[in-house]
Amino acid sequence: MSETEIGRGKRARVGYSFDDISVVPSRRTRDATDVSISWQLDASLLDIPILSAPMDSVTSPATAIKIGEMGGVGVIDLEGLWTRYEDPEPIFEQIAREPAESATALMQRLYREPVKGELIQERLNQIRESGQIVAGALSPQRTQEHWRTVVNAGVDLFVIRGTTVSAEHVSSNREPLNLKRFIYELDVPVVVGGAASYTAALHLMRTGAAGVLAGFGGGATTANRRTVGVAVPMATTVADVAAARREYMDETGGRYVHVVADGQVSTSGDLVKAIACGADGVMLGTALARSTEAPGRGYHWGAEVYHKDLPRGERVEVGTVADLETIINGPSTSADGLTNFTGALRHAMAMTGYSDLKEFQRVLVSVGM
Repeated sequence: MSETEIGRGKRARVGYSFDDISVVPSRRTRDATDVSISWQLDASLLDIPILSAPMDSVTSPATAIKIGEMGGVGVIDLEGLWTRYEDPEPIFEQIAREPAESATALMQRLYREPVKGELIQERLNQIRESGQIVAGALSPQRTQEHWRTVVNAGVDLFVIRGTTVSAEHVSSNREPLNLKRFIYELDVPVVVGGAASYTAALHLMRTGAAGVLAGFGGGATTANRRTVGVAVPMATTVADVAAARREYMDETGGRYVHVVADGQVSTSGDLVKAIACGADGVMLGTALARSTEAPGRGYHWGAEVYHKDLPRGERVEVGTVADLETIINGPSTSADGLTNFTGALRHAMAMTGYSDLKEFQRVLVSVGM
């Protein structure tokens, strides 16, 4: 672990973002059509290593279904607008029209509407009826309140997602969620995060989670660095969490926990580098918020934006570049890295000679290119 002195009384660890690293070609290449980008997430064999971020501006029941049809997993936010309003479409229109200076205050107001159990069930049933994988997300704070409704609706994958999720949360004003007991008693696979360090990830893996989210999510929309001074370099974070996975496998005699990069994966090159650093899959937010089908209508925001006391995010304009199919599977008509994510991954693997994702996690990377 590399450290540097930032002053006489403080040392800092050196970390790397995806922008800081590059994948290095090897002596062997192969045809891109011979490359497999499928992966096994618990009991589900997926054609592509992509999950949609459970953010209102990204995932609706309709986009979750479409992503499922392409071989990924659409994860819907079960405490977002889709479970607060019977018809949220006018709400999305209102958010898109609101001037930037008042957008946060508007969303704080709109998200005061209570989450409704019957709408949780209705949205999940809509995805189930399509025949696709049913995946929903709750924050740790809301999990104890709504988990029974979620499980009774028949989810295939339960995501517990927050800015920082800890296996050792301490609270003096409410009983904290006991992740280990909760996951043990649950009959569906759970993916939990974010985890920003080796130690935090290892503790989450010891709860019995099927997967761990590496990172904070909400890369383009978060203001954590500005408001609370917290941020993580994603290349280092993913590599740390992948190292925790190896340690946990040794501890348990081979139990494998999936690592999903969550945050700052905005371009196809970022996806490639996330897998190269050790991720099994990626959770895409900004990249999918740019689609013509995205509920945000060219805008993107996360749960941090409507916190009632301390908003740590904002609504950002990301624009619209293409439909979901083109963003995920191409073809591309430009070299900006905003479309054909799976094609880029296949070509990177072909250029470096690797035939599947597990092999590609061993690829050489360099710093400073």
